[in-house]
Amino acid sequence: MTAEPTHTQVPVVFGDRSLPAGFDHPHASEEARRIAEQGTILRVQVGSGVHGTSVSGQDDRDEMGICLEPPEHVTGVARVPAGTRAGSAMVEFEQYQRHTVWDSPGGLANRSGAGDLDVVVYSARKWARLALAGNPTVLLLLFVPDAEVVHRDEAGVELVENAHRFVSLLAADRFLGYLASQRGAMTGEVGAHTNRPELVAVHGYDTKYAMHALRLGVQGVELLSTGRITLPVPEPERAYLRSVRRGEVPLAEVVAAVDDAEQQLIALRASSTIPDEPDRAWVDGWLYRSYLRHWSRG
Repeated sequence: MTAEPTHTQVPVVFGDRSLPAGFDHPHASEEARRIAEQGTILRVQVGSGVHGTSVSGQDDRDEMGICLEPPEHVTGVARVPAGTRAGSAMVEFEQYQRHTVWDSPGGLANRSGAGDLDVVVYSARKWARLALAGNPTVLLLLFVPDAEVVHRDEAGVELVENAHRFVSLLAADRFLGYLASQRGAMTGEVGAHTNRPELVAVHGYDTKYAMHALRLGVQGVELLSTGRITLPVPEPERAYLRSVRRGEVPLAEVVAAVDDAEQQLIALRASSTIPDEPDRAWVDGWLYRSYLRHWSRG
């Protein structure tokens, strides 16, 4: 991977855009893979490694990307197969989603672990819709440090340089919604569940789930306070999150910390100086320019 400086502080990064081969999953056909690979403008690490909360030897690698699909998938009615064994079933291209753990016996039912890659590459239009709505997961992509960037071309650079245009108070309700649902999972409310029973057996609760819930609270407070998210999570919060993950913090204390973050978010929703709405006009213009430039290059 090589990085070349541009006229701004955000560098172009020419990296490997290749993706794991297609699979029998609705968003993992070979055609969808080719679209995602050829149209990738930005791809980064978004998991525990970029947050600074990973535990050596225990984590998979999570990546997220954005691609520009061909014109027939934007202005036409083209579809892609719904997986590698889809037969005649077709779906609209919205993303390429692939977990390498699916290649092991058990397939889609497998849970990712150390050494596995989980990657999703969204169409730029779908990613933009989610980001404009304040989705915490996709907004994160705009704040990843250069060292964690897999690939970023000129369109990706322009996007990152204008991260502030996606940030709005709409994110407050999204963060609050995530906190409410994840607190429910931690406290065993009806309808909530964990997929890590081994952690519950040792610590009494899913410590990785709890760490991510609290991380979301910390990052939501920062976003509503400053308009940005710092990665990795700054100290001392990072050390505390890691202690939660190691099971060193009682569940009651974790829930209290999540409750505190929730109250801060509620207060910031009423007092934050970030815009009420994102800059949709700029985003429309960026999508228009980026797609036309991509298509003109064939």
